[in-house]
Amino acid sequence: MGDAYVGARTPRREDARLLTGKGRYVGTVRLPGTLHAYVLRSPIAHGRFLGCDAKAVRAVEGVIDVITPEEAAGLRLPCVSVSPGQRLTSYPVLDDTIRYAGQPLAVVVARTPEAARDAADLLDPHLDELPAVVGVERAIAEDAPAIYPELGGNVAADFTVGDADCAAVIDGAEHVVEMTFRMGRVSPYPMEPRGVVASYDGDELTVHCSSQAPHHVREHLADAFGMAHDRIRVISRDIGGGFGGKEHVYPDEALICLAAMRTGRPVAWTEQPGDRVVATLPARQAVHRARLALDGDGRFLAMDVDVLGDLGAHPSNVGCSTFAVTATLLPGPYRFDRFAVRVRGVVTTTTPTGSYRGFGQPEATLTRERLIDEAARRLGIDRIELRLRNMYRPEELPCTTRVFQAYDSGDYPRALRTLKDMVRPVAKDDGRRRGIGYSCHVESTGMGPSMDMKAIGMLAGGYESAVLRMEQDASVVVSSGVVSIGQGIETTLAQLAADRMGVPIESVRVVLGDTASTPYSSIGSVASRSLPVGGGALTQAADRLRGKLLAIAAHRLEAAAEDLEIADGSVRVKGDPRASVPLKELATSALRGWDLPDGMQPGLEERVSYDPPGYTFAYGAHAAAVAVDPETGAVEVEGYWVVNDSGVLVNPTVVEGQLRGAVAQGIGQALTEEIVYTDEGQPITEYLLPTTREVPDIEITMLETPSPVTPGGMKGAGEAGTIGPPAAIANAVADALPEIAGSVTQVPLTPQTVWSLLQDARGTSE
Repeated sequence: MGDAYVGARTPRREDARLLTGKGRYVGTVRLPGTLHAYVLRSPIAHGRFLGCDAKAVRAVEGVIDVITPEEAAGLRLPCVSVSPGQRLTSYPVLDDTIRYAGQPLAVVVARTPEAARDAADLLDPHLDELPAVVGVERAIAEDAPAIYPELGGNVAADFTVGDADCAAVIDGAEHVVEMTFRMGRVSPYPMEPRGVVASYDGDELTVHCSSQAPHHVREHLADAFGMAHDRIRVISRDIGGGFGGKEHVYPDEALICLAAMRTGRPVAWTEQPGDRVVATLPARQAVHRARLALDGDGRFLAMDVDVLGDLGAHPSNVGCSTFAVTATLLPGPYRFDRFAVRVRGVVTTTTPTGSYRGFGQPEATLTRERLIDEAARRLGIDRIELRLRNMYRPEELPCTTRVFQAYDSGDYPRALRTLKDMVRPVAKDDGRRRGIGYSCHVESTGMGPSMDMKAIGMLAGGYESAVLRMEQDASVVVSSGVVSIGQGIETTLAQLAADRMGVPIESVRVVLGDTASTPYSSIGSVASRSLPVGGGALTQAADRLRGKLLAIAAHRLEAAAEDLEIADGSVRVKGDPRASVPLKELATSALRGWDLPDGMQPGLEERVSYDPPGYTFAYGAHAAAVAVDPETGAVEVEGYWVVNDSGVLVNPTVVEGQLRGAVAQGIGQALTEEIVYTDEGQPITEYLLPTTREVPDIEITMLETPSPVTPGGMKGAGEAGTIGPPAAIANAVADALPEIAGSVTQVPLTPQTVWSLLQDARGTSE
């Protein structure tokens, strides 16, 4: 079997429709008689919702319904990830208690979007305001107001991982670097906002939504409404970006479904542009108090980290799991004798936090890589040499880290050495200070072992299923539970199927995103798992279907199956193309039940569920060249380099595109993006995405170390680019400004932040 497609830079098949305006987005859904909804949100961060003028608004012309907490009583959504000791495990769709500005208070349904918006202004909510609690350090203070009095404080979960004697090792070490890091709150910013069109015919609820996990949505809606799962159909076709923010059903989305059920008519809703920073779950915000211990030779002895994670108003769908992932990926590609992490999930009166591309891993990398650079500076050791001295070597893999991650394969030192050779410092005499920063990481991808997920408190399975069918004309249909969120999965699944079935890629159709026609997927396209797990299932299904084809042909040709090959639209004897049978003839016979070997079932369809035996671990090394204006604190990234290993590359162009887009997001986190709250819990809605000026050309070198875990050897690639930039850029700024190197401990590194650090350093030196 030759690989005509796997490894080739096959053009993305999705682009033909996406670039010609034929994308199948929620905004393009048009159903007869559709009503429109508007969500009224809380203007305050903490307090009580005492009621509103719903009765009067229902009488307004064009208004069909108003839904308040009374009408939605009992509707709750679950936390799928539940941490040890976590006491808040679900949350109401509407609540009388307000815990963040932007929390849904009511929904107005009207004949037009304008009528719904105007009527919402007439609701006049009656509110009793309470003190806000902003920031995790404020929230855990003894005098902080209790957001949930029943908790006895604002810590919703508190657990540790790693070695109990880690602190003792650190206390006795020759060198200890101790720093506190702060990560700002950032927001997924997809091109397509969240949206829902729901319809109910009295028997079945059909939901068109922009979701990364349609089966996940179906499951939670069914449980919330007490409906049989087969009475709900969720359709997610083209998704204009997910980035983690669309991995589950939100309270406002469930309310649209309730509105459709109450009115008996289709109801449409799209998130308002100004609502994204208060309604779509943000991520990243955390404080890390970290210590790194080294011996006299620069060998890493131990690290411990106290992770204070901001959950916002309540644990979301993912609970504390982003902070748990931070904990388990903190060691990165390095050996440690001891390692320990304490994780606390803290509630605050801010928007609940959730998933975002990278899922806790950029935070881990920032803390670890800044500590390493600072250790190198203090000890007078070259920072690259210090990393290489402590990295796992390829012959040491597979191995299990001190926090229980089973790394599968790779050559971490090679990635860093390759990166070093790529970097070209920028030399300009323009008054700015310049520096180079490095960061290395190991990335958890292919989330999936179902029993492992159960063991860590996830109420979901991690397997994926694929259905592969060959039609009478020898065309092939692939159906998978993962969905297309812009990551090119339609193309890469088609490449896998085409190669293994020996057909042209034009003959392969990929069906995704409809719970009525695709196999069940518990968590969908999240966690860089679509290809390692979904593709793993497809690989096994294709191998089975190919084996059946060859068995049928062997029976027809009176030859051994191992002597046959699929080529040029036929199954033929190797070395004797005259002894052959066309694929179309074989497929037609199989579907009609003609001329089959004894005992073989008719048809050409295979369904495989693949539950991976473990995670796959991709890895990478990043470098950034920055120029810093010492008079203003402005940071410019002048060059960026990436070395990445995602195992077998089904489509290098797709992977490189994923890396470049993700690096741009990482640059945003490092320099410009942050949701800031006032002391009263009001978000400052100016949100600065990186532009082409902030994102330089990104040079990429790809390595390929197949994973021994996944059929086909693939590892995930979708999140890799987000993990390295904050650390690499922070290290570059510290390199450019050694007088403040020890104080470069927070992102984003805005001009004000850098300028203030420089001013403090100048004041200290005077």
